[in-house]
Amino acid sequence: MIRTRQWLLSSAIALSFLSGPATAAVSQSQANQLGNSLTPFGSPTAGNDSGTIPQWTGGLTPSDAPSSYEGTGDHHPNPFPDDERLFTINADNAEQYREHLTPGLMALLETYPTSFEIPVYRSRRTHAVPDWVAANIKDNATSATIVGEGAGIDGAYGGYPFPILSGNSEQKAWQVMWNHLTRWRGIYVQWRVNESPVQQNGSYSLVRSKREAYFNYYDPSGGESTLDNLIFYYLSFTESPPRLAGGAILVHETLNQIKQPRYGWGYNAGQRRVRRAPNLAYDSPIAASDNLRTADDTDIFNGALDKYDWEYIERKEVYIPYNNYKLGSPEYSYDEVLGVSHINPDLTRWELHRVHVVEATLKDDERHIYEKRRFYVDADSWNAVLVDQYDGRGELWRVTTAMTKNFYELPGVWNQLEVNHDLQARRYYVLGLDNEEQRTRTFSDDPPSERYFSPSSLRRRSVR
Repeated sequence: MIRTRQWLLSSAIALSFLSGPATAAVSQSQANQLGNSLTPFGSPTAGNDSGTIPQWTGGLTPSDAPSSYEGTGDHHPNPFPDDERLFTINADNAEQYREHLTPGLMALLETYPTSFEIPVYRSRRTHAVPDWVAANIKDNATSATIVGEGAGIDGAYGGYPFPILSGNSEQKAWQVMWNHLTRWRGIYVQWRVNESPVQQNGSYSLVRSKREAYFNYYDPSGGESTLDNLIFYYLSFTESPPRLAGGAILVHETLNQIKQPRYGWGYNAGQRRVRRAPNLAYDSPIAASDNLRTADDTDIFNGALDKYDWEYIERKEVYIPYNNYKLGSPEYSYDEVLGVSHINPDLTRWELHRVHVVEATLKDDERHIYEKRRFYVDADSWNAVLVDQYDGRGELWRVTTAMTKNFYELPGVWNQLEVNHDLQARRYYVLGLDNEEQRTRTFSDDPPSERYFSPSSLRRRSVR
């Protein structure tokens, strides 16, 4: 990968001239904390004073995978089978733990007092990144900038752009969200996955699809000069049920979505045509979810930041879903995972971790079904793991949880399941079910060519 400092600086100046002032990068002396007092990805290496959050000692890497693990595509055995539940938070004792619970979690406990629980286990800081990603993160720390009003980033490639937050509250909030949007998830991944809204009586109907993603931003053979404003390419082919089978979606996710909005195309099996999908963004409803999530709920949050005013609130310690290996285990069926009002709490694992808290408030001249959103972003992996979403009346409406785990082969922490709870409808939606699939996500360092992700290729592959 070639990164030319002179090109980075000139590019930053040009883009900031077009889009507004850029936020400043940190100094080299600050960046030198990475890998020392800070982890390679910017969180404190040390644990907390009480010992309930441990020191980071390198995370979970491929060499730490259980001996039964057969490599990428194999379902991940639980690396901590002997860990016992420390305690359980429920509606009766929730007040005792309020300090470490989000309003959304408190609301779930209150809404489902006899069934929703939070099983708490010892905290294990399993996130890790390859050495080459860590090196890029350190370079990014001194060169990456936010351009415009959070519209994009410049001077970064192949790693989190802002491992050390700087600037004012708004700038820090943008940096947190861009770390989430560009977080490490490998280079190329293929997987079959199931999603479903769950009715109030617990019934569900799965939508199965084959998906592929090429994270162009992390291709070691490229560099920022070869990005062409594209973070990743995404393909999804619906395989069932029959009424939806044959449809497909192609997305080119752009780095600066104000300068160049994301490109989206859809293939309609009935018409055998590929058409642009300009509305695949913001609060456009997702049909497969029974309107329980929006387009920008996907991946917990995606897309442009322009509809909201952003504020960095604090870094705090919160119980979040972590190391959720049971939820992806082939030992459990979908019927065992999906409960009546929420997923089965006994299959979940929650741990105390540091999170960055960021709040987004809808601008006066913009529209979106969410008036306010509060994000809780894991300080180690930069995954947004919890989101509280409020309606136009200011009432808590939806609560999103990312049930994360470490994928040994990356290595790195990513979502096993995404769960969207609608408190008003008393329903929920799940994306990421693959327990009953023969294989789980398969990662590769050898992606297809960019032509593979073209609209013409989409049609050729869809009509086979």
